[in-house]
Amino acid sequence: MKLGSAASPGIGLGKVLVIKNEELKIENLSIDDASVEINKLEEAIEISKQQLELIRDKAFTEFGIDKAEIFEAHLMLLKDPEVKKRTVSKITSDLSNAASAYHQVIEEFILIFESMDNEYMRERAADIKDVSDRVLRNMLNVSIVDLSILSEEVILVADDLTPSQTATMDKSKVIGFLTDIGGRTSHSAIMARSLEIPAVVGLKDITKSVVSGDIVAFDGDTGVVTINPSNETILNYEKQKEEQIQKKKALESIIGQASVTRDGVKVEIAGNIGTPNDIAGLLKNDAEGVGLYRTEFIYMDRETLPTEEEQYESYKKVLEAMNSKPVVIRTLDIGGDKEVSYLKFEHEMNPFLGYRAIRLCLDRTDIFKTQLRALLRASVYGNLKIMFPMISSLEELLDAKEMLEVCKEELTKEGIEYSNTFEVGMMIEVPSAAIISDILAKHVDFFSIGTNDLIQYTCAVDRMNQQISNLYNPFNPGVLRLIKMVIDNGHKEGLWVGMCGETAGDPRIIPILIGFGLDEFSMSPISILKARKLIRSLDASEMKLIADKVIQMGRADDIEAYVTESFSSIEN
Repeated sequence: MKLGSAASPGIGLGKVLVIKNEELKIENLSIDDASVEINKLEEAIEISKQQLELIRDKAFTEFGIDKAEIFEAHLMLLKDPEVKKRTVSKITSDLSNAASAYHQVIEEFILIFESMDNEYMRERAADIKDVSDRVLRNMLNVSIVDLSILSEEVILVADDLTPSQTATMDKSKVIGFLTDIGGRTSHSAIMARSLEIPAVVGLKDITKSVVSGDIVAFDGDTGVVTINPSNETILNYEKQKEEQIQKKKALESIIGQASVTRDGVKVEIAGNIGTPNDIAGLLKNDAEGVGLYRTEFIYMDRETLPTEEEQYESYKKVLEAMNSKPVVIRTLDIGGDKEVSYLKFEHEMNPFLGYRAIRLCLDRTDIFKTQLRALLRASVYGNLKIMFPMISSLEELLDAKEMLEVCKEELTKEGIEYSNTFEVGMMIEVPSAAIISDILAKHVDFFSIGTNDLIQYTCAVDRMNQQISNLYNPFNPGVLRLIKMVIDNGHKEGLWVGMCGETAGDPRIIPILIGFGLDEFSMSPISILKARKLIRSLDASEMKLIADKVIQMGRADDIEAYVTESFSSIEN
């Protein structure tokens, strides 16, 4: 039995196919004619370009523009003039063969990315490896693994699955992913969730623990993997898989029903998205709105800032697709912790506490105004709610609202239409904002609590640090008290209060949040129907009694135990 990181929910049971690319043997050979080696480099790059263009087109057809953009980024990496310039220099000055020179240059770039503090940027090293591996294989005439033709259903096992492998694989035959490396933000994990394929990542040595043809059983919810399980274990997993299928079918029966408690308290269950193409998952799972549209993805995997027109089209597409249902669009939340190549950020010791989100936008008003103008123009196509992230003071909120007014005046002078009915809100993810939420509530139409950051800032816990992960706990009494304070202060001013962090979809916490009076829950699309079923089984007045008890307790484990016991007795 092995334990990894649960990356995508579901039961995986089947035969293993271990993906091992034929090992590249790169020799550093002296050469006589540099021009011959330069031609080899250029030919390999051209062949790789043609292959990636085909993969990009296939990804666009099967997954949509956001997944195809991965390969647009790969094509940009492939055409990076600095890589080619340095490689040619090594060939001509060191008289190195093309493969060795290219490999040395690429390794330098990979080392730079892998040493970065930011997890997103570290994982971009995998993209560089994917592209460079393709170039080297084409240069050395070494075969590239083709997953487009699979004869039977398999669970793919690999050190990591590259973007090009997942884009070209036969989706009808792949029933699970297991990888040595990676986390929840790795490409393998993201793709698995997108395809609703169970996956466990970060298993360290799964490629050495199994061979093709072995049987594995795993749980994508817990990260537990069993290799060559006994007949009894197989039967147990088959039973769990069938139970999940039946539960999923049962959940479909509540599509179209209201998200309302037994005693008639109605809430809204919305979904979080990163691109317009994610809307399909929301509609499939009967979301009542978009509770968080993370616009930073528009800015990533490209070489220049997105234009006003590009952003306008993206926002318009989401608003139209949701057909008058509420759409909360968060303004740019990027900075020291989420770097983009074309914006040069200074190195920061604590990027999560640094130059990012609203701080960046209020400093770079050119970037902020472009986004606000696009949002205003798109507002006529649906029920828009604009939300500012990482507000820590009243001054920041008022400055952001003032910038919005400036953009409205500009559009009015230009004769460009925008709606006058959209709402303006802010995220509560900084403790100082929670503490003065009674003051902030007088200046917005809604609050949305971002628990991912609120928990780590309140508890002083880096949520990426495995050594102290036990301290990152949504049951922490300080966190729960701040959440209740925000909801109460919002309600006193007539605001609706939502939550868009991971906690909103946590079935252990939902009863407490109902007791606190939370109005809107926004979560991953695959959690929506589960949450609705749970909420429809609750009595809000009983949950309030539980919440009142919880808020007086001082230990996180006592709170969790009490809620589990109370909820169990209510269910029974």
